[in-house]
Amino acid sequence: MDSKDKPTTDYCETKVCADETPPAPVLMGWKELYLKEDWWAIYLGIGLMFFALIAFSMGSNAVKLLAINPGGVHWTSLGQLMGHFQQNLHLYMLQFLFWLVIFGVSTSIMGIKLSKFIPSFIFLYILSVMMFSISGWANAAKYNLEPPLVALIVGLILANLFPLPKWLDAGFRVEYFIKTGIVLLGATFPVTLIVTAGPIALLQATIISVTTCLVIYFVATKFFGLDKRLASVISVGGSVCGVSASMAIASSVKAKTEYLYTSVTLVVGWALVMIIVLPFVSKLLGLAPGVAGAWIGTSEFADAAGFAAASAYGKMSGNENAAIQGFTLMKVIGRDMWIGIWSFVFAMIACLKWEKEECGVRPSAMEIWWRFPKFVIGFFLATFLMTAVTAGYSTVEFNSSIKPNLIQPLVSIRSWTFIFCFLSIGLTTRFRDLKAAGLKPFAAFTTGVVVNVILGFVMSVYVFGSYWSALGK
Repeated sequence: MDSKDKPTTDYCETKVCADETPPAPVLMGWKELYLKEDWWAIYLGIGLMFFALIAFSMGSNAVKLLAINPGGVHWTSLGQLMGHFQQNLHLYMLQFLFWLVIFGVSTSIMGIKLSKFIPSFIFLYILSVMMFSISGWANAAKYNLEPPLVALIVGLILANLFPLPKWLDAGFRVEYFIKTGIVLLGATFPVTLIVTAGPIALLQATIISVTTCLVIYFVATKFFGLDKRLASVISVGGSVCGVSASMAIASSVKAKTEYLYTSVTLVVGWALVMIIVLPFVSKLLGLAPGVAGAWIGTSEFADAAGFAAASAYGKMSGNENAAIQGFTLMKVIGRDMWIGIWSFVFAMIACLKWEKEECGVRPSAMEIWWRFPKFVIGFFLATFLMTAVTAGYSTVEFNSSIKPNLIQPLVSIRSWTFIFCFLSIGLTTRFRDLKAAGLKPFAAFTTGVVVNVILGFVMSVYVFGSYWSALGK
Protein backbone atom coordinates (compact mmCIF):
# COMPACT_ATOMS: atom_id res chain seq x y z
CA MET A 1 0.00 0.00 0.00
CA ASP A 2 1.28 3.43 -0.89
CA SER A 3 2.05 5.78 1.98
CA LYS A 4 -0.73 8.05 0.79
CA ASP A 5 -3.22 5.23 1.14
CA LYS A 6 -2.67 4.97 4.89
CA PRO A 7 -4.50 6.97 7.56
CA THR A 8 -2.74 10.13 8.62
CA THR A 9 -1.09 9.85 12.03
CA ASP A 10 0.05 12.00 14.88
CA TYR A 11 1.99 11.58 18.10
CA CYS A 12 0.98 12.69 21.55
CA GLU A 13 3.42 15.21 22.93
CA THR A 14 3.65 13.85 26.47
CA LYS A 15 6.18 11.21 27.49
CA VAL A 16 3.57 8.68 28.58
CA CYS A 17 1.70 8.84 25.29
CA ALA A 18 4.88 8.75 23.27
CA ASP A 19 6.05 5.65 25.11
CA GLU A 20 2.79 3.76 25.23
CA THR A 21 0.67 4.77 22.27
CA PRO A 22 2.26 4.80 18.82
CA PRO A 23 0.62 6.85 16.08
CA ALA A 24 -3.16 6.52 15.76
CA PRO A 25 -5.43 7.85 13.01
CA VAL A 26 -6.44 11.48 13.50
CA LEU A 27 -9.38 13.51 12.25
CA MET A 28 -9.16 15.28 8.90
CA GLY A 29 -11.42 18.16 9.89
CA TRP A 30 -13.27 19.80 7.03
CA LYS A 31 -10.67 18.47 4.58
CA GLU A 32 -12.66 15.24 4.70
CA LEU A 33 -15.11 16.88 2.28
CA TYR A 34 -12.68 16.06 -0.52
CA LEU A 35 -10.30 13.56 1.11
CA LYS A 36 -12.74 11.00 2.51
CA GLU A 37 -14.48 8.17 0.67
CA ASP A 38 -17.76 8.78 2.51
CA TRP A 39 -18.24 12.17 0.87
CA TRP A 40 -17.13 11.02 -2.56
CA ALA A 41 -19.60 8.14 -2.32
CA ILE A 42 -22.34 10.72 -1.74
CA TYR A 43 -21.16 12.92 -4.63
CA LEU A 44 -21.06 9.98 -7.05
CA GLY A 45 -24.24 8.26 -5.84
CA ILE A 46 -26.39 11.40 -5.84
CA GLY A 47 -24.77 12.56 -9.09
CA LEU A 48 -25.63 9.30 -10.82
CA MET A 49 -29.18 9.49 -9.51
CA PHE A 50 -29.64 13.00 -10.91
CA PHE A 51 -28.12 11.91 -14.21
CA ALA A 52 -30.68 9.10 -14.35
CA LEU A 53 -33.54 11.46 -13.49
CA ILE A 54 -32.51 13.98 -16.15
CA ALA A 55 -32.14 11.26 -18.79
CA PHE A 56 -35.53 9.82 -17.85
CA SER A 57 -37.24 13.23 -18.05
CA MET A 58 -35.76 13.75 -21.54
CA GLY A 59 -36.89 10.33 -22.73
CA SER A 60 -33.26 9.21 -23.15
CA ASN A 61 -32.12 5.61 -22.64
CA ALA A 62 -28.55 6.71 -21.81
CA VAL A 63 -28.68 5.27 -18.30
CA LYS A 64 -30.01 1.93 -19.50
CA LEU A 65 -27.16 1.71 -22.00
CA LEU A 66 -24.61 2.68 -19.34
CA ALA A 67 -25.99 0.06 -16.95
CA ILE A 68 -25.50 -2.85 -19.36
CA ASN A 69 -24.17 -6.14 -17.98
CA PRO A 70 -24.19 -9.74 -19.28
CA GLY A 71 -26.08 -11.03 -16.23
CA GLY A 72 -29.41 -10.94 -18.02
CA VAL A 73 -28.34 -12.77 -21.19
CA HIS A 74 -29.35 -16.26 -19.94
CA TRP A 75 -26.90 -17.85 -22.35
CA THR A 76 -26.74 -21.57 -22.96
CA SER A 77 -23.58 -21.60 -25.09
CA LEU A 78 -20.37 -19.58 -25.16
CA GLY A 79 -21.19 -18.58 -28.72
CA GLN A 80 -24.36 -16.92 -27.51
CA LEU A 81 -22.42 -15.04 -24.83
CA MET A 82 -19.74 -13.95 -27.30
CA GLY A 83 -22.46 -12.73 -29.64
CA HIS A 84 -23.75 -10.47 -26.86
CA PHE A 85 -20.30 -8.94 -26.35
CA GLN A 86 -19.69 -8.46 -30.08
CA GLN A 87 -22.99 -6.67 -30.45
CA ASN A 88 -22.46 -4.42 -27.42
CA LEU A 89 -18.68 -3.98 -27.33
CA HIS A 90 -18.96 -0.21 -27.81
CA LEU A 91 -21.28 0.05 -24.80
CA TYR A 92 -18.89 -1.88 -22.57
CA MET A 93 -16.00 0.32 -23.70
CA LEU A 94 -18.04 3.42 -22.88
CA GLN A 95 -19.06 1.98 -19.53
CA PHE A 96 -15.47 1.09 -18.65
CA LEU A 97 -14.27 4.61 -19.43
CA PHE A 98 -17.13 6.04 -17.36
CA TRP A 99 -16.19 4.02 -14.26
CA LEU A 100 -12.49 4.61 -14.79
CA VAL A 101 -12.92 8.38 -14.97
CA ILE A 102 -15.22 8.86 -11.99
CA PHE A 103 -13.35 6.48 -9.69
CA GLY A 104 -9.92 7.39 -11.05
CA VAL A 105 -10.34 11.15 -10.63
CA SER A 106 -11.89 10.88 -7.16
CA THR A 107 -9.31 8.41 -5.81
CA SER A 108 -6.54 10.56 -7.26
CA ILE A 109 -7.83 13.55 -5.29
CA MET A 110 -7.87 11.34 -2.21
CA GLY A 111 -4.18 10.54 -2.72
CA ILE A 112 -4.13 7.31 -4.77
CA LYS A 113 -1.62 7.32 -7.62
CA LEU A 114 -3.28 6.94 -11.02
CA SER A 115 -0.27 4.97 -12.24
CA LYS A 116 -1.31 2.23 -9.81
CA PHE A 117 -5.08 2.69 -9.84
CA ILE A 118 -5.60 2.48 -13.62
CA PRO A 119 -3.99 -0.94 -14.28
CA SER A 120 -5.55 -2.27 -11.10
CA PHE A 121 -9.04 -1.10 -12.09
CA ILE A 122 -8.65 -2.53 -15.62
CA PHE A 123 -7.97 -5.91 -14.00
CA LEU A 124 -10.96 -5.43 -11.66
CA TYR A 125 -13.35 -4.44 -14.46
CA ILE A 126 -12.43 -7.44 -16.62
CA LEU A 127 -12.99 -9.77 -13.67
CA SER A 128 -16.34 -8.09 -12.96
CA VAL A 129 -17.51 -8.69 -16.52
CA MET A 130 -16.60 -12.35 -16.06
CA MET A 131 -18.59 -12.52 -12.79
CA PHE A 132 -21.68 -11.07 -14.45
CA SER A 133 -21.20 -13.49 -17.34
CA ILE A 134 -21.23 -16.46 -14.97
CA SER A 135 -24.46 -15.20 -13.39
CA GLY A 136 -25.94 -14.87 -16.89
CA TRP A 137 -25.59 -18.61 -17.53
CA ALA A 138 -29.02 -20.21 -17.86
CA ASN A 139 -28.20 -22.78 -15.13
CA ALA A 140 -26.47 -20.36 -12.71
CA ALA A 141 -29.38 -20.26 -10.27
CA LYS A 142 -29.60 -24.06 -10.22
CA TYR A 143 -26.03 -24.29 -8.86
CA ASN A 144 -26.31 -21.20 -6.60
CA LEU A 145 -23.71 -19.33 -8.65
CA GLU A 146 -24.73 -15.99 -7.21
CA PRO A 147 -22.53 -13.08 -8.40
CA PRO A 148 -21.50 -11.84 -4.91
CA LEU A 149 -20.37 -15.25 -3.68
CA VAL A 150 -18.68 -16.15 -6.97
CA ALA A 151 -16.88 -12.80 -7.01
CA LEU A 152 -15.70 -13.26 -3.44
CA ILE A 153 -14.51 -16.83 -3.98
CA VAL A 154 -12.71 -15.98 -7.22
CA GLY A 155 -11.02 -13.03 -5.51
CA LEU A 156 -9.90 -15.19 -2.58
CA ILE A 157 -8.49 -17.86 -4.91
CA LEU A 158 -6.53 -15.34 -6.96
CA ALA A 159 -5.17 -13.51 -3.92
CA ASN A 160 -4.09 -16.62 -2.02
CA LEU A 161 -2.95 -19.01 -4.74
CA PHE A 162 -1.26 -16.52 -7.02
CA PRO A 163 1.28 -13.89 -5.91
CA LEU A 164 -0.58 -10.73 -6.93
CA PRO A 165 1.62 -7.64 -6.51
CA LYS A 166 0.67 -5.59 -3.47
CA TRP A 167 0.39 -2.37 -5.49
CA LEU A 168 -2.70 -3.77 -7.20
CA ASP A 169 -4.58 -3.10 -3.97
CA ALA A 170 -4.66 0.58 -5.02
CA GLY A 171 -7.66 -0.15 -7.22
CA PHE A 172 -9.44 -2.53 -4.87
CA ARG A 173 -11.28 0.18 -2.90
CA VAL A 174 -13.62 -2.06 -0.86
CA GLU A 175 -15.30 0.58 1.28
CA TYR A 176 -15.47 3.20 -1.48
CA PHE A 177 -17.31 0.84 -3.81
CA ILE A 178 -19.76 -0.40 -1.18
CA LYS A 179 -20.50 3.10 0.13
CA THR A 180 -21.23 4.34 -3.38
CA GLY A 181 -23.49 1.32 -3.86
CA ILE A 182 -25.32 2.05 -0.60
CA VAL A 183 -26.05 5.62 -1.68
CA LEU A 184 -27.38 4.27 -4.99
CA LEU A 185 -29.41 1.77 -2.99
CA GLY A 186 -31.15 4.72 -1.37
CA ALA A 187 -32.45 5.78 -4.77
CA THR A 188 -34.29 2.44 -5.06
CA PHE A 189 -35.28 2.13 -1.39
CA PRO A 190 -38.91 3.09 -0.57
CA VAL A 191 -39.05 5.77 2.11
CA THR A 192 -42.11 4.07 3.59
CA LEU A 193 -39.86 1.25 4.79
CA ILE A 194 -37.80 3.67 6.86
CA VAL A 195 -40.95 5.16 8.37
CA THR A 196 -42.56 1.82 9.24
CA ALA A 197 -39.69 -0.56 10.01
CA GLY A 198 -36.97 1.99 10.79
CA PRO A 199 -37.83 2.34 14.51
CA ILE A 200 -37.81 -1.44 14.86
CA ALA A 201 -34.36 -1.58 13.22
CA LEU A 202 -33.02 1.13 15.53
CA LEU A 203 -34.36 -0.65 18.62
CA GLN A 204 -32.98 -4.02 17.59
CA ALA A 205 -29.65 -2.48 16.58
CA THR A 206 -29.37 -0.68 19.93
CA ILE A 207 -29.94 -3.88 21.90
CA ILE A 208 -27.46 -5.79 19.76
CA SER A 209 -24.77 -3.11 19.73
CA VAL A 210 -24.81 -2.43 23.47
CA THR A 211 -24.98 -6.11 24.44
CA THR A 212 -22.25 -7.31 22.09
CA CYS A 213 -19.92 -4.41 22.84
CA LEU A 214 -20.14 -4.92 26.61
CA VAL A 215 -19.73 -8.70 26.31
CA ILE A 216 -16.57 -8.48 24.18
CA TYR A 217 -15.08 -5.73 26.35
CA PHE A 218 -15.80 -7.62 29.60
CA VAL A 219 -14.44 -10.94 28.31
CA ALA A 220 -11.36 -9.27 26.82
CA THR A 221 -10.42 -7.33 29.96
CA LYS A 222 -11.67 -9.54 32.80
CA PHE A 223 -11.11 -13.05 31.44
CA PHE A 224 -8.11 -12.55 29.15
CA GLY A 225 -6.51 -9.49 30.71
CA LEU A 226 -6.18 -7.62 27.42
CA ASP A 227 -5.29 -3.96 27.26
CA LYS A 228 -8.40 -1.80 27.64
CA ARG A 229 -7.64 0.09 24.41
CA LEU A 230 -7.40 -3.16 22.45
CA ALA A 231 -10.60 -4.34 24.15
CA SER A 232 -12.41 -1.16 23.18
CA VAL A 233 -11.36 -1.42 19.52
CA ILE A 234 -12.38 -5.06 19.06
CA SER A 235 -15.58 -4.66 21.10
CA VAL A 236 -16.89 -1.84 18.91
CA GLY A 237 -15.55 -3.50 15.75
CA GLY A 238 -17.59 -6.58 16.62
CA SER A 239 -20.75 -4.76 17.66
CA VAL A 240 -21.16 -2.10 14.98
CA CYS A 241 -19.45 -1.83 11.62
CA GLY A 242 -16.16 -3.68 11.53
CA VAL A 243 -13.39 -1.81 9.75
CA SER A 244 -14.85 1.70 9.92
CA ALA A 245 -15.76 1.33 13.59
CA SER A 246 -12.34 -0.10 14.45
CA MET A 247 -10.59 2.85 12.81
CA ALA A 248 -12.87 5.35 14.53
CA ILE A 249 -12.38 3.87 18.00
CA ALA A 250 -8.62 3.48 17.50
CA SER A 251 -8.47 7.19 16.85
CA SER A 252 -10.79 8.06 19.74
CA VAL A 253 -8.75 6.19 22.37
CA LYS A 254 -5.33 6.66 20.73
CA ALA A 255 -4.88 2.91 20.39
CA LYS A 256 -1.68 1.31 19.20
CA THR A 257 -1.46 0.68 15.47
CA GLU A 258 -1.27 -3.08 15.99
CA TYR A 259 -4.54 -2.96 17.94
CA LEU A 260 -6.28 -1.52 14.89
CA TYR A 261 -4.80 -4.17 12.60
CA THR A 262 -5.81 -6.92 15.03
CA SER A 263 -9.42 -5.75 15.04
CA VAL A 264 -9.55 -5.38 11.26
CA THR A 265 -8.10 -8.89 10.85
CA LEU A 266 -10.72 -10.39 13.17
CA VAL A 267 -13.51 -8.51 11.42
CA VAL A 268 -12.42 -9.62 7.95
CA GLY A 269 -11.92 -13.23 9.03
CA TRP A 270 -15.35 -13.62 10.62
CA ALA A 271 -17.06 -11.57 7.91
CA LEU A 272 -15.82 -14.04 5.31
CA VAL A 273 -17.16 -16.95 7.36
CA MET A 274 -20.55 -15.29 7.75
CA ILE A 275 -20.87 -14.62 4.02
CA ILE A 276 -20.87 -18.38 3.44
CA VAL A 277 -22.64 -19.61 6.59
CA LEU A 278 -25.56 -17.22 7.11
CA PRO A 279 -27.24 -17.56 3.67
CA PHE A 280 -27.08 -21.35 3.72
CA VAL A 281 -28.28 -21.65 7.33
CA SER A 282 -31.13 -19.26 6.48
CA LYS A 283 -32.04 -21.44 3.52
CA LEU A 284 -31.86 -24.57 5.66
CA LEU A 285 -34.24 -22.98 8.19
CA GLY A 286 -36.54 -21.66 5.46
CA LEU A 287 -36.43 -18.07 6.71
CA ALA A 288 -38.40 -15.37 4.95
CA PRO A 289 -36.09 -13.11 2.87
CA GLY A 290 -36.74 -10.04 5.03
CA VAL A 291 -36.14 -12.01 8.22
CA ALA A 292 -32.90 -13.46 6.89
CA GLY A 293 -31.79 -10.01 5.75
CA ALA A 294 -32.41 -8.60 9.23
CA TRP A 295 -30.54 -11.50 10.85
CA ILE A 296 -27.62 -11.01 8.49
CA GLY A 297 -27.68 -7.27 9.21
CA THR A 298 -27.59 -8.04 12.93
CA SER A 299 -24.82 -10.66 12.70
CA GLU A 300 -22.42 -9.44 10.01
CA PHE A 301 -19.50 -7.13 10.83
CA ALA A 302 -18.98 -5.32 7.53
CA ASP A 303 -21.38 -3.65 5.10
CA ALA A 304 -19.82 -5.22 2.03
CA ALA A 305 -19.83 -8.75 3.45
CA GLY A 306 -23.40 -8.30 4.68
CA PHE A 307 -24.63 -7.15 1.29
CA ALA A 308 -22.99 -10.17 -0.30
CA ALA A 309 -24.71 -12.54 2.14
CA ALA A 310 -28.10 -10.80 1.92
CA SER A 311 -27.97 -10.64 -1.85
CA ALA A 312 -27.01 -14.31 -2.07
CA TYR A 313 -29.89 -15.43 0.13
CA GLY A 314 -32.29 -13.08 -1.62
CA LYS A 315 -31.51 -14.75 -4.94
CA MET A 316 -31.79 -18.20 -3.37
CA SER A 317 -35.22 -17.38 -1.93
CA GLY A 318 -36.48 -15.53 -5.00
CA ASN A 319 -36.86 -12.12 -3.35
CA GLU A 320 -33.55 -10.26 -3.34
CA ASN A 321 -35.16 -6.88 -2.63
CA ALA A 322 -36.71 -8.05 0.65
CA ALA A 323 -33.43 -9.54 1.89
CA ILE A 324 -31.46 -6.41 0.98
CA GLN A 325 -34.09 -4.17 2.54
CA GLY A 326 -33.97 -6.11 5.81
CA PHE A 327 -30.19 -5.97 5.84
CA THR A 328 -30.06 -2.27 5.02
CA LEU A 329 -32.54 -1.31 7.72
CA MET A 330 -30.65 -3.30 10.34
CA LYS A 331 -27.03 -2.67 9.37
CA VAL A 332 -26.83 0.63 7.50
CA ILE A 333 -29.65 2.49 9.24
CA GLY A 334 -29.51 0.69 12.59
CA ARG A 335 -26.05 -0.51 13.61
CA ASP A 336 -23.84 1.87 11.61
CA MET A 337 -25.37 4.81 13.47
CA TRP A 338 -23.54 3.59 16.57
CA ILE A 339 -20.09 4.37 15.16
CA GLY A 340 -20.36 8.00 16.20
CA ILE A 341 -21.99 7.21 19.55
CA TRP A 342 -19.38 4.64 20.62
CA SER A 343 -16.55 6.88 19.38
CA PHE A 344 -17.79 9.71 21.57
CA VAL A 345 -18.32 7.44 24.59
CA PHE A 346 -14.90 5.83 24.41
CA ALA A 347 -13.21 9.14 23.66
CA MET A 348 -14.68 10.48 26.90
CA ILE A 349 -13.62 7.41 28.86
CA ALA A 350 -10.10 7.54 27.41
CA CYS A 351 -9.61 11.24 28.07
CA LEU A 352 -11.41 11.57 31.38
CA LYS A 353 -10.27 8.32 32.96
CA TRP A 354 -7.52 6.46 31.08
CA GLU A 355 -5.28 9.28 29.99
CA LYS A 356 -6.61 12.47 31.45
CA GLU A 357 -3.14 13.82 32.18
CA GLU A 358 -1.86 13.07 28.68
CA CYS A 359 -4.83 14.40 26.70
CA GLY A 360 -5.34 17.63 28.59
CA VAL A 361 -8.65 18.32 26.81
CA ARG A 362 -12.09 16.83 26.93
CA PRO A 363 -13.78 15.42 23.83
CA SER A 364 -16.39 17.68 22.25
CA ALA A 365 -19.82 16.83 20.93
CA MET A 366 -18.37 17.33 17.42
CA GLU A 367 -16.62 13.99 17.92
CA ILE A 368 -19.92 12.32 17.01
CA TRP A 369 -20.08 14.25 13.76
CA TRP A 370 -16.50 13.48 12.75
CA ARG A 371 -17.00 9.77 13.39
CA PHE A 372 -20.49 9.53 11.91
CA PRO A 373 -20.57 7.41 8.70
CA LYS A 374 -21.34 10.23 6.25
CA PHE A 375 -22.41 7.95 3.40
CA VAL A 376 -25.55 7.17 5.44
CA ILE A 377 -26.56 10.80 4.83
CA GLY A 378 -26.31 10.11 1.10
CA PHE A 379 -28.49 7.03 1.48
CA PHE A 380 -31.26 9.00 3.18
CA LEU A 381 -30.93 11.93 0.77
CA ALA A 382 -31.26 9.65 -2.26
CA THR A 383 -34.24 7.88 -0.70
CA PHE A 384 -36.20 11.03 0.04
CA LEU A 385 -35.33 12.73 -3.26
CA MET A 386 -36.38 9.75 -5.37
CA THR A 387 -39.57 9.36 -3.34
CA ALA A 388 -40.42 13.03 -3.84
CA VAL A 389 -39.82 12.82 -7.60
CA THR A 390 -41.88 9.65 -8.13
CA ALA A 391 -44.69 10.42 -5.64
CA GLY A 392 -46.96 11.90 -8.32
CA TYR A 393 -47.07 8.73 -10.43
CA SER A 394 -49.79 6.12 -10.09
CA THR A 395 -48.96 2.49 -9.37
CA VAL A 396 -49.62 1.58 -13.01
CA GLU A 397 -47.36 4.38 -14.28
CA PHE A 398 -44.65 3.43 -11.80
CA ASN A 399 -44.62 -0.23 -12.84
CA SER A 400 -44.87 0.47 -16.57
CA SER A 401 -42.53 3.44 -16.87
CA ILE A 402 -40.61 4.44 -13.73
CA LYS A 403 -39.46 0.98 -12.72
CA PRO A 404 -38.10 -0.28 -16.08
CA ASN A 405 -36.66 3.02 -17.30
CA LEU A 406 -35.36 4.59 -14.08
CA ILE A 407 -35.24 2.23 -11.11
CA GLN A 408 -33.95 -0.90 -12.84
CA PRO A 409 -31.05 0.90 -14.59
CA LEU A 410 -30.00 2.32 -11.21
CA VAL A 411 -30.19 -1.17 -9.72
CA SER A 412 -27.88 -2.43 -12.47
CA ILE A 413 -25.41 0.41 -11.91
CA ARG A 414 -25.52 -0.35 -8.20
CA SER A 415 -24.80 -4.00 -8.97
CA TRP A 416 -21.57 -3.00 -10.71
CA THR A 417 -20.35 -1.19 -7.58
CA PHE A 418 -21.24 -4.22 -5.45
CA ILE A 419 -19.36 -6.63 -7.71
CA PHE A 420 -16.35 -4.28 -7.69
CA CYS A 421 -16.57 -4.43 -3.91
CA PHE A 422 -16.99 -8.21 -3.51
CA LEU A 423 -14.07 -8.90 -5.82
CA SER A 424 -11.98 -6.35 -3.94
CA ILE A 425 -12.69 -8.07 -0.62
CA GLY A 426 -11.38 -11.35 -1.96
CA LEU A 427 -8.43 -9.82 -3.79
CA THR A 428 -7.22 -7.97 -0.69
CA THR A 429 -7.65 -10.86 1.78
CA ARG A 430 -4.52 -12.91 2.36
CA PHE A 431 -5.16 -15.83 4.68
CA ARG A 432 -1.58 -15.71 5.92
CA ASP A 433 -2.30 -12.26 7.38
CA LEU A 434 -5.20 -13.60 9.44
CA LYS A 435 -2.75 -15.42 11.76
CA ALA A 436 -1.53 -12.17 13.28
CA ALA A 437 -4.55 -11.48 15.50
CA GLY A 438 -3.57 -13.67 18.43
CA LEU A 439 -5.51 -16.31 20.37
CA LYS A 440 -6.87 -14.17 23.23
CA PRO A 441 -8.27 -11.36 21.03
CA PHE A 442 -9.70 -14.04 18.75
CA ALA A 443 -11.41 -15.77 21.68
CA ALA A 444 -12.87 -12.52 23.01
CA PHE A 445 -14.10 -11.45 19.59
CA THR A 446 -15.55 -14.91 18.89
CA THR A 447 -17.55 -14.69 22.11
CA GLY A 448 -19.14 -11.56 20.67
CA VAL A 449 -19.79 -13.39 17.41
CA VAL A 450 -21.76 -16.07 19.25
CA VAL A 451 -23.79 -13.46 21.14
CA ASN A 452 -24.42 -11.48 17.94
CA VAL A 453 -25.64 -14.47 15.96
CA ILE A 454 -27.84 -16.02 18.66
CA LEU A 455 -29.37 -12.78 19.95
CA GLY A 456 -29.82 -11.50 16.40
CA PHE A 457 -31.60 -14.69 15.38
CA VAL A 458 -33.99 -14.58 18.32
CA MET A 459 -34.86 -10.93 17.73
CA SER A 460 -35.14 -11.21 13.93
CA VAL A 461 -37.19 -14.40 13.90
CA TYR A 462 -39.25 -14.33 17.11
CA VAL A 463 -39.34 -10.84 18.63
CA PHE A 464 -39.68 -8.70 15.49
CA GLY A 465 -40.28 -11.44 12.94
CA SER A 466 -43.66 -10.08 11.85
CA TYR A 467 -42.06 -6.78 10.77
CA TRP A 468 -39.18 -8.34 8.85
CA SER A 469 -41.28 -11.04 7.15
CA ALA A 470 -43.57 -8.34 5.71
CA LEU A 471 -40.77 -6.78 3.67
CA GLY A 472 -41.03 -7.16 -0.08
CA LYS A 473 -44.71 -8.05 -0.07
